[in-house]
Amino acid sequence: MILSLRRKEKLKVRQPLAIIMVPVLSKDFQEKFDAVKNIILSEVNVKEVEYLTDAAGIIRKKIKANFKTLGPKHGKLMKQISGEIAGFSQLDISNLEKTGSHDLNINGETVSLSLEDVEIQTEDVPGWLVASEGGLTIALDINLTEELKQEGIAREFINKIQNIRKDSDFEVTDRIVLKIQKNEKFNLAVEKFRDYISNQTLANELVLVDLINQSSSHTVEIDTDLEAVVLVEKYS
Repeated sequence: MILSLRRKEKLKVRQPLAIIMVPVLSKDFQEKFDAVKNIILSEVNVKEVEYLTDAAGIIRKKIKANFKTLGPKHGKLMKQISGEIAGFSQLDISNLEKTGSHDLNINGETVSLSLEDVEIQTEDVPGWLVASEGGLTIALDINLTEELKQEGIAREFINKIQNIRKDSDFEVTDRIVLKIQKNEKFNLAVEKFRDYISNQTLANELVLVDLINQSSSHTVEIDTDLEAVVLVEKYS
């Protein structure tokens, strides 16, 4: 779900994001999510998860009757049932998701609703993307701070340099000297994440230089309309 939200916003997985919010359906759910939290955060490249015990005031949802399941069971009462469901409050929707059922009184008759009898959709919160599936809701913070952008640039450099190493038939343990031609759009990111880039690419030296004109240099795409000239050489 998080990866699909990234694709929707055209945010590369290598671009770190700050936080996801996850409404807590039950204590058991939170324990299970927490057990695999680090794997999830690593795979989707998000820094933190925040559990919401009451998401009703933060994540807005819409609900409507699912005529495919309700029709065969309550055909003659469908109009009244649909009207009742349309009038659900955010708390009503939240309780239905938590308990899996909700009773209505229609003309003196008790109608028991289950999750399959309704369609619940989430509305995006300003600055967040929201998705729901199978009763689970995820809200993804898509605000990019300057530091997150810089880390994203650093990760792009690492990916491109690793590809150059592979294409150059370097051994996995080969140390390198890395030169990057200066560009005001990424100089600060390279300087800030110098150690991270060096550690990930096994660079003994990483220097920003004014000009690279060796034929063995590579021009790589770091972002849309942003290219970098890099030189990767074995360290000796």
